[in-house]
Amino acid sequence: MAKTLFNSSENSNFILNMTEEQYARITSYGMIGACILVPLFTILPEVSSTSTYTFASGGLVVAGVFAMITALIGVIKKYIKGVSLLPVTAFAAMLVWSVVSMLDSYDRTVGLYGYPQRGEGVMAIMFYCCIFVSAAAVKREKAVNTLMKGIMASGVINSLWALIQIFTGELSHYKMLSLDIEAHAASGLSQSPLFLAMLLTLALTSALISVYSSKSAKGKVICTVLAALFSFVMIFTYSVIGIAGIGAAVVLSVVSAFIMKAKKTGILSVIAVGAAALAAVLIIDSGNIGSISTYKFYDGRTLWWADSYMRASASGDVNPSVIDIDEPMDVYLYLDQKGKDMASRFPLTGTGPDQLVYPQLYTWGTVNSDAEMSDVIVQNKGTFDRVYNEYIYTAATRGIPSLLALLAVILPALCISFKAMKKKRTAESTALFILTLSGALLFLIGCSSLPFSPVYWAIAGLACADLEKEKKTESK
Repeated sequence: MAKTLFNSSENSNFILNMTEEQYARITSYGMIGACILVPLFTILPEVSSTSTYTFASGGLVVAGVFAMITALIGVIKKYIKGVSLLPVTAFAAMLVWSVVSMLDSYDRTVGLYGYPQRGEGVMAIMFYCCIFVSAAAVKREKAVNTLMKGIMASGVINSLWALIQIFTGELSHYKMLSLDIEAHAASGLSQSPLFLAMLLTLALTSALISVYSSKSAKGKVICTVLAALFSFVMIFTYSVIGIAGIGAAVVLSVVSAFIMKAKKTGILSVIAVGAAALAAVLIIDSGNIGSISTYKFYDGRTLWWADSYMRASASGDVNPSVIDIDEPMDVYLYLDQKGKDMASRFPLTGTGPDQLVYPQLYTWGTVNSDAEMSDVIVQNKGTFDRVYNEYIYTAATRGIPSLLALLAVILPALCISFKAMKKKRTAESTALFILTLSGALLFLIGCSSLPFSPVYWAIAGLACADLEKEKKTESK
């Protein structure tokens, strides 16, 4: 007889009687939502000058609330146990410490909701945690395939939008990367070309692994076409992350093929990826895109001038007497060092969630004392709001305890997924380890964002899940 609470009906006690199969199916829908809702909610601020990117946070809220429910169900059903306890506990600790950081921050409202054009305050971290926990509670291996389809779907949505930006320069904040560089950089619906490059790295990796693991010729062809599309668009991010992402996706997918002992015919997809990337470079070099005729990296101009300063009003303009914005490595290393300095100044609680720029402000400039903070920030030349190394950025904004908690989430996820891959050598177990590793590496050269993080934390959570019960029959 089915369990009930207080002699109520079976239908009203659906949670008590939910099977692992039902939970996995419901949670899979949530993981798809985590992949596609943020880009879908970003359409409005991209097409409307009166809507801000705060609206894009609505996608995370919808996915996050759904994940909050499924995470609670997973805890009630005691699906979180064994090796998954450590990373889940660590993520919970990171969330708790982010609250402490918020209470000790410059602006508690920003700490809670995030900077208006960024949206990565405590609320976002809470939703990331729920996405992670709900994924970690899944017991069915087929949820991996669902998640990979969701990642590729997000890649398609972003890439199709990016093609409009590339060939027309419209629906984009990155048509110009300076007052005289018209590059038509692709940001898709990811708010920044660098965030798009990070997301498409996961999508490209998923597509390439799917080519090797697909059992149908049609599936292999579709995934090969998608891989070529993602590679083509990534070139137009004009970023080190884009090139590194293509290289990492190719190498890791080939490694996965050897692990799975897949047929080597999948190498054709790698050729397609290379051909698409080369075609993109040739189009740029032909002078048919904007005002440029040579492919080069514009990371510095993108992350500092076009994104933080012009789009988000989250930083001041770059100070050319201090740093050469056209040398990407100089920009990245400069930001890393300044981030480390900030972490040493505020080692316990950091500057506060999404508030890295605040302690750097030194003047009100030409604005009044009651002006909007964004108007004040842009007056402060040389300030910045993001460090493109998530580990350093976490320490700088939320303190070293948060960094330790972050590592206590990612490292166990890598170890658990590696052991599962080594034991089973299935497409699902291999994909989880490869994708978890890809995201961990991306965090070394990129930072958390609304388009990327929900996807990655769904991956990392599933990597911690006990997927050994795929073929077991449910007890009644």
